Amino acid sequence: METRPSSSSSSLSPATNLDLDRLKALKLLGKGATGTVFLVHDSVSDSSVSSPFALKLVDKSSSSSSLRRARWEIQILRRLSDDTNTNPFLPKLLGSSESPDFIAWALPYCSGGDLNVLRQRQNDGVFSSSVIKFYLTEIVCALDHLHTMGIAYRDLKPENILLQESGHVTLTDFDLSCSLAKPTRPEFYLSDPEPDPIHKRSLSLFRQKKKKKTKSARVNPITRRRLSFSGGERSNSFVGTDEYISPEVIRGDGHDFAVDWWALGVLTYEMMYGETPFKGRCKKETFRNVLMKEPELAGKPSDLTDLIRRLLVKDPVKRLGFRRGAAEIKEHAFFKGVRWDLLTEVLRPPFIPLRDDGELTGKVTAESGFGVKEYFEKLRTPPPLPLTHECSENNPFVDF
Repeated sequence: METRPSSSSSSLSPATNLDLDRLKALKLLGKGATGTVFLVHDSVSDSSVSSPFALKLVDKSSSSSSLRRARWEIQILRRLSDDTNTNPFLPKLLGSSESPDFIAWALPYCSGGDLNVLRQRQNDGVFSSSVIKFYLTEIVCALDHLHTMGIAYRDLKPENILLQESGHVTLTDFDLSCSLAKPTRPEFYLSDPEPDPIHKRSLSLFRQKKKKKTKSARVNPITRRRLSFSGGERSNSFVGTDEYISPEVIRGDGHDFAVDWWALGVLTYEMMYGETPFKGRCKKETFRNVLMKEPELAGKPSDLTDLIRRLLVKDPVKRLGFRRGAAEIKEHAFFKGVRWDLLTEVLRPPFIPLRDDGELTGKVTAESGFGVKEYFEKLRTPPPLPLTHECSENNPFVDF
């Protein structure tokens, strides 16, 4: 698949060693489990702010777990960037650096936000079937590429699916991913089916359907002492986001690439119904629902509901995608007519992010923004103590 240009060009290259003293933050994009994300520009080489990019930065005063996951994410991103067969729906590492105080890495800026925010903006907080198909095809291609490289993503959720300036998707946050050996079963390596030329067509666009969703709690890695099974390497770490965690992870049976296809089922359900299928009143109830409850597929049965049902099979061995990976999923009736080799040629995705050039240009200069180092220095500086007054007999309640 040809590589499509990234959503935000940058003067940086993968070999760039970031100089934090030159980077000016235009705004804070967010804070996550592994670092703080800024929109920045290089005040020396890009004084006109024509090529801003995202900078993810971890303060080394953070926990050892955060530092370890930050270094792991950079390693995964470097693998993706060095791969000769790059994928247009996965990010490239623009540069990185490590100092005594910080670990930092740069990525292309995705101006469209994430899929969770976009869904909440729709009528009734859901997407139409055609829009779901558009996003799923690109996500499946991204997961397929990761699995081909022996990488299990393990953190698929709407918040981790970003929209590029072009409207196409990009996966983000790889700190919970892991490297696995490909399964030894020969059918896993069967090639994708030939596309049906009769059904060659672009994905039509319809009006989409605001239901607030509380951000799911992330589950940190906890090693489970279970033996992996034959047929392929498995991980025994307890990782993921509670509403998207697969049954085999909760049981501690060990898991492989099939956890990503389970999460794809949960994601598809949420895109269709506006909520996740197994959410309980607490984490314990959510996990019980994942293990015991079948998803409630309201409405008339369709290819889309059948896809969800087959992805949300409790037994990973029977789950769609276990035997032959993404090839199985691409063959499902819901994707009939999709030209998988032409996805990047869809010039009009369902939603095109509004350009924020007015926010980033015009008033900006080489000195625009604030230093990322200064941001953390202010966080470390304790606030001034409030003025206090000594208690006296005339005013015994002054400090009460």
